Amino acid sequence: KRKAAMSGLSIQNISMRFDLPNGEWVQALKDVTLDLKAGELMSVLGPSGCGKTTLLNIVAGFLAPTQGEILLNGEKVVGPSAERGMVFQQGALFEWMNVRENVGFGPRMKGISAAQAREKVDHLLDVVGLQDFKDKAVYELSGGMQQRVALARALVNKPKVLLLDEPLGALDLKLRQEMQSELKSLHTEVGITFVYVTHDQEEALTMSDRIGVMSEGNLLQV
Repeated sequence: KRKAAMSGLSIQNISMRFDLPNGEWVQALKDVTLDLKAGELMSVLGPSGCGKTTLLNIVAGFLAPTQGEILLNGEKVVGPSAERGMVFQQGALFEWMNVRENVGFGPRMKGISAAQAREKVDHLLDVVGLQDFKDKAVYELSGGMQQRVALARALVNKPKVLLLDEPLGALDLKLRQEMQSELKSLHTEVGITFVYVTHDQEEALTMSDRIGVMSEGNLLQV
């Protein structure tokens, strides 16, 4: 067994097999191993269906792997945690809440005082450029703005790792390019580890410190 990386994210010999009701099975991941240093921005590049999202869901703690383990700063990942935030392709926001309420949901659930939560939320809305929209309903916002809300909501709990599952995939080209630049700036500002899933080669080259290429459940190169 390899020695655990003490600082950063360590993905060790992860395999994932899904058993189907008809007795067949699908091998989604095959012995994936990867170490990321704290603060690194890594893209995982590959076509749809190659296992990228499955890998993110395992790192997030939403799925338990068939084999292998995930370590964050030397501690084994055994389920979801505020240490690992996730941003989906669609923002998955609460439609009945305004922008500030969406971002403040995590701190409220953790029992942080209203004054402290408000300070955290206002700071992050400033970071993602939405300070002037904090009282807007999310359905009043553009797709790009909704993704910024989702980013702020993921960051407000100060995760050590942010997992991004094709977060710009639904945006038009111009907005996508603008958001790529904003995400890179945001990564520099917050200084946490980003794992960024995409099927767009140019986006991976633009965004990343390092690129992992996935195909049919294998991580081919890093």
